[in-house]
Amino acid sequence: MLTEERYRLILERLQSRGVVKLQELVELLGASESTVRRDLIDLEANRLLKRVHGGASLITQKSTEPGMDEKTFKNIYEKNKIARLAAMQLQNGDCIYLDAGTTTLSMIPYIEAQNITVVTNGLSHVDALVSKNIRSYLLGGLMKTHTKAVIGSIALQNMNQFRFDKSFIGTNGIDVKMGYTTPDPEEALIKRNAHLLSGETYVLADSSKFGEITFAKLFDLNEATLITDMVPEPYQVPIGQKYKVIEG
Repeated sequence: MLTEERYRLILERLQSRGVVKLQELVELLGASESTVRRDLIDLEANRLLKRVHGGASLITQKSTEPGMDEKTFKNIYEKNKIARLAAMQLQNGDCIYLDAGTTTLSMIPYIEAQNITVVTNGLSHVDALVSKNIRSYLLGGLMKTHTKAVIGSIALQNMNQFRFDKSFIGTNGIDVKMGYTTPDPEEALIKRNAHLLSGETYVLADSSKFGEITFAKLFDLNEATLITDMVPEPYQVPIGQKYKVIEG
């Protein structure tokens, strides 16, 4: 297969899935692992993709956020691993904030703690919480149709009526210098406020988020505990030395 044809197939698979594993590309292209690695290096050099541990992901614009439906089918195995670890942090009687997003949504089936109270800004989360008979409050405010998250000044006012033992927050980017980031400043305000109202903050993010920087900062890495499937090698020393990580 010609190099250009391999490039085309790699980019087509990325466009359809957002993230692709190295071994998946080896099987798709019928090429050696070393050949596929070289292809990914070349495509990354031309700013057509971003290499991540074990594969590659699309390069996203700093102010662009994938929709809920798009994110649902990305990194499912990793998200479930993170969700299980996150649910293990709950204790009976906790009052928690559960951020909108697919990884926090994945936590709900794993919740075993009794008599917990959940406040959320995630429309998708409410049905899952109610189905488990978990006492829940949905913030009022402006609904983002793209991500099904409630944001805005009304949501902030609602949230200020609560105090949380723990908050579980999603992020789009993890960077040692820039901290945790997300594309939408309005949604960043909600996440940051939940963090400030919480005794403990946990950030849930799979390893593809490392090295990503999006438009709006949430807070520094040392202000929360990161729950992730794996810390990629370039980040292991700085993360391990400075920040608390729960790794699956």
